[in-house]
Amino acid sequence: MATNNSKSTTPNPSSSSSGMPAKNDNSKQRIIAIAAVIILALLAVNIVLLVNNNKKGSKMNALTSQLDESEQLKAELEKQYYDAISELEEMRGSNEELNALIDQQKEELGQQKDRIEKLLKDNRNINTARKEVKRLTAQVEQYLAQINQLQAENEDLTARTVSLSQRNDSLDSNLRNQIQANDELNTAKATLVSEKEELLRTSEMLSKKVDIASVIKVSNVEASGIKLRKSGKGVKKNNAKNIDHLQVCFTTTVNQVTDTGVEDFLVRIINPLGETLAIDELGSGVFTNESTGEQMRYTQIKEVEYDQNQENHCMKWAPGQGFQAGNYDIEVYNKGYLAGSASFQLK
Repeated sequence: MATNNSKSTTPNPSSSSSGMPAKNDNSKQRIIAIAAVIILALLAVNIVLLVNNNKKGSKMNALTSQLDESEQLKAELEKQYYDAISELEEMRGSNEELNALIDQQKEELGQQKDRIEKLLKDNRNINTARKEVKRLTAQVEQYLAQINQLQAENEDLTARTVSLSQRNDSLDSNLRNQIQANDELNTAKATLVSEKEELLRTSEMLSKKVDIASVIKVSNVEASGIKLRKSGKGVKKNNAKNIDHLQVCFTTTVNQVTDTGVEDFLVRIINPLGETLAIDELGSGVFTNESTGEQMRYTQIKEVEYDQNQENHCMKWAPGQGFQAGNYDIEVYNKGYLAGSASFQLK
């Protein structure tokens, strides 16, 4: 029992009066730590806000700069456009083509100005707008240079026109004198032409008469079908199925007007259908009937050595094909005129 009492009366350091100051120190430390965290947090917030404000300030400065440049470009655009319009109007004159070109250029400049103004409404297009303004400047210079060149060319053309007009006046005076002289010559020429035409008509008429007079008439025009025997001798036949070729003979008459020499006699063999028998490979061709001017086919040419005497001549037409039965006409032409004719019949 005594032992237990001694233990209970022994002093406990943890429950002594010195324990209160220790608890107060811990609370102060926690408050200081919390305050330090809050201060750091506030500093961080202040830094973030400062950075954001700096960024916003930079953006505002950039936006303000862009707005200033946009206004400057607008002002520059307005000045360039209206200066150009004024200069173009000063160049307007009496030349309609030049005035039409000025109107066209003004319209193109107005369209370009409208495009730039649309670009300037959006700050993102400021660089493109700046390029377009420079392009407009170059375009204006080009237009003005073009107008100046055309005006210079027009002035040169006007000077040349005046010179040519003066020269034309001189030429007109000379021309009137020349026309008067030509009228006199034309009157004399017309008289000569009339006389010449009359002489030509007379000459042509006489020449035609001579040609007609020089035509060598033919007589005894005969045609017959020929059948060749085995001996080679020909026998006259009038059956179309039994003949091998046609033979045409005629006699030239005496014509003292025609000189001696080679004469061509064109022979036409006309079948029962009214067709001229003609094969180009056998010497057929076309000639002009001098009496009618008509182009006609002929069957064959017979060349004759004419000596102004009566002579009998024959030609053979062997086309290598059968003949039709019926009535055939024979026409002989010399110098384009009908010299003689006849007909015959094949059964």
